[in-house]
Amino acid sequence: MLVRNLHHRTLRRLAVIDRHSSIGAAALALCAPGVGLVVVCDEAGNAEGVLSKSDVVRYLTSTPPSNRALPLLMSRTITSCAPEDDLHAVWKAMTHLRLRNIPVLEAGTKPVGILDIRDAMQALFEQEQRLKIMLSDYVAGVGYR
Repeated sequence: MLVRNLHHRTLRRLAVIDRHSSIGAAALALCAPGVGLVVVCDEAGNAEGVLSKSDVVRYLTSTPPSNRALPLLMSRTITSCAPEDDLHAVWKAMTHLRLRNIPVLEAGTKPVGILDIRDAMQALFEQEQRLKIMLSDYVAGVGYR
């Protein structure tokens, strides 16, 4: 299964803000249901970094809160995947790196979605269930449905 098979889910979780946006704008984007990561983009729409809820909380709890610009708060090293990537491999990488969300980038720079690890797990589980049913039908002589 490819990441692109979950496009309807990854697109729903996509939140993009301009690198010149305020911390408040980033916090508002992160308040949307299902959004756990914001992709920070340049003027051309290319991903420059990501900002998580944890990044915003760390900023707000710093004593005293600084007036740091958004590019100084975001993570510039982006761990991402492409729509053509194997979902199981991406899930394994997310698990290994302890990531809950990962941007889906087309052509390496254009954000097209955010993959949530729960969505990946659900899709992989459903795929296993379908395979189990097919194998059971085959063994029972029913054939494939």
